[in-house]
Amino acid sequence: MSIGISDEHVELASSLRKWAASLDGPSVARAAEEDAAADFAATWAAIGEMGVATIGLPEAAGGGGGSVLDVAVALEACAHELVPGPLLGPAVAALLLGESPLAAELGEGAVVALALSDVVWDAPSATQVLTADDSGSWSVLPRSAVEVTDALGVDLSRRHGTLRVLDESARVPVPHLDAELVRRTAVTLGAAEAAGLARWCLETAVEYAKVREQFGKKIGSFQAIKHLCAEMLETAESVTAAAWDVACAAQRGLAGADDDQWAFAADVAAAIAFDGALSVAKSCIQVLGGIGFTFEHDAHLYYRRAAALRALLGGRDDAAERLTARAVDGVRRRLEVDLDGRDAELRDEVRARAGEIAAQPEERRREALVEAGYLTPHWPAPYGIGADAVAQIVIDQELERAGVTRPDIVIAGWALPTILEHGTDEQRERFVRPSLLGELVWCQLFSEPGAGSDLASLRTRAVKVDGGWRLTGQKVWTSVAQKADWGICLARTDPDAPQHRGITYFLVDMRNSEGIDVRPLREITGEALFNEVFLDDVFVPDELVVAQPGDGWRLARTTLANERVAMASSRLSKSTERAVALVADGRGSAAQRVAVGHSVALSTVCSLLGVRTVLRSLAGQGPGPESSVAKLLGVRNRQEGSELVVSLHGDRVVVAGSDDQVRADMWEMLNTRCLSIAGGTTQILRNVAGERILGLPR
Repeated sequence: MSIGISDEHVELASSLRKWAASLDGPSVARAAEEDAAADFAATWAAIGEMGVATIGLPEAAGGGGGSVLDVAVALEACAHELVPGPLLGPAVAALLLGESPLAAELGEGAVVALALSDVVWDAPSATQVLTADDSGSWSVLPRSAVEVTDALGVDLSRRHGTLRVLDESARVPVPHLDAELVRRTAVTLGAAEAAGLARWCLETAVEYAKVREQFGKKIGSFQAIKHLCAEMLETAESVTAAAWDVACAAQRGLAGADDDQWAFAADVAAAIAFDGALSVAKSCIQVLGGIGFTFEHDAHLYYRRAAALRALLGGRDDAAERLTARAVDGVRRRLEVDLDGRDAELRDEVRARAGEIAAQPEERRREALVEAGYLTPHWPAPYGIGADAVAQIVIDQELERAGVTRPDIVIAGWALPTILEHGTDEQRERFVRPSLLGELVWCQLFSEPGAGSDLASLRTRAVKVDGGWRLTGQKVWTSVAQKADWGICLARTDPDAPQHRGITYFLVDMRNSEGIDVRPLREITGEALFNEVFLDDVFVPDELVVAQPGDGWRLARTTLANERVAMASSRLSKSTERAVALVADGRGSAAQRVAVGHSVALSTVCSLLGVRTVLRSLAGQGPGPESSVAKLLGVRNRQEGSELVVSLHGDRVVVAGSDDQVRADMWEMLNTRCLSIAGGTTQILRNVAGERILGLPR
């Protein structure tokens, strides 16, 4: 998905892509391959006519008066089509000089080149240069007052050069600028370009993988290619989320508000976007194979542009180090969603009800949540309130404001939606409310020793008898089976049916059924949460079959149509927060502080993906790829973060002994190894992402 989420931004991006494609940027870049002084004048004239570079310039100065996010959406679309010549630099200048008397010249087509160091962006096209003097004061110099040496570089679609000032007296000061503001603005819009480059590379690789045949099959069906494309998706979505967020933060930052938030978002973008775009470009060439290494294919032009962006704006480790310092100082990205007044009618009522719940003794709060329908508000009444996306967010916000934490219903969160949607009235009455109250604990009897997550291959059989069924088989990796009251169980009721059919969904009484043997399995943490469960002729009455015999596969994949919408937390992941705390306590080398900053960036991106999912729900759109990507990246963040925490303890971990905190951190590292296995392995999830999101062949 692209940066823009609203209908207006989706339409803007679509129309600009079509226009940008008509410029045929790759051909223009190739034609100027050996020309160090190429100014891409024809392209710049088209850009001026379209008003792209001045979207963010105030209308009074001849611009479009658009937001920073408008500019970001436009630059992403243009980068997707590799629009050559000056665009990024003038767009940055328009944001920086928008309130300056110099802005009018931008509206008339001036190319203000940036000089962030000795390198001048868009050197051959420059009519003015925005640069700092030796004292750090920023000013604009006319082209006649500087000597610019044009040069060929890695990026064939743009030209840069070096600068020598000839007439210091010609400087026109821009008093409100400083190096940090210029850098941050350039990173903000550069990240948008990085998102466009990454998106083109992902789309190009996927389309090729769908049609290229090798060994008699489409190469997209090979797991190695599928996983590579899924990893490209993860990276591209991360780049897009970071670019979207920094553009949102910049709008307030440039207006003089929430500077710490813009600074934080810009460092996340610098840590994620430029290396990310380059990584996706490299993977694109890898998927394309030999054709991707030819000069005639466009892939190398995108790779070159991404490499140039990283050279100009990268510094990912510097950004990570700043993120660590900001996090130690208590800064976190505040994640907010503008409900645009749609919460007005229900806010007061929800706030009052949340206050009533908070006023209850701790032991009564769960029951109060259930009675209000606030434990699972998206469920239908009487177990929820059928809350839409707006209502769910308001309830979350007001419960958090009141200091009320919802209890985790764990496996009941899988069992109860299935019972609600497919069960009988008697099953709903018997199981749903008691489970929400915590009176019933559930386990899941799906995985088997020979099948694992491959439910189609399960061997537990159920034989029809008078009044019910007899179940025989073995289940494994069953969490909390030793204390569960009930289990949801899949068993094969028709051995002659195709694999995905002939499976039935049973509710098994774990406490009172004869023939159940639960054997704990110690995990790498030393504890026993998992279990083997042996079913020996276990009787399950007909009234505990959900839906009809043979419906089990369909039911195992079901969720309520009205899925849960939840705001991501502004806190970092558990391990990342712990790593920040250890650094604040003086732990860690310089390299480890950089690693902590990268963990902060990744954790923030995971939260941003959640926010974008919420915004899609609020806009009435179907789910995008963000939720699947957030699961994959969240697992990585938890695992890498917990390892980072342990590394910050150094050699103390080998003599942890009586140090409870070190032992707790070690336990967390060991425990998180299950995250890339439980609920579907990372590899299986990448297969699913490749096939269901990217459309690659099975």
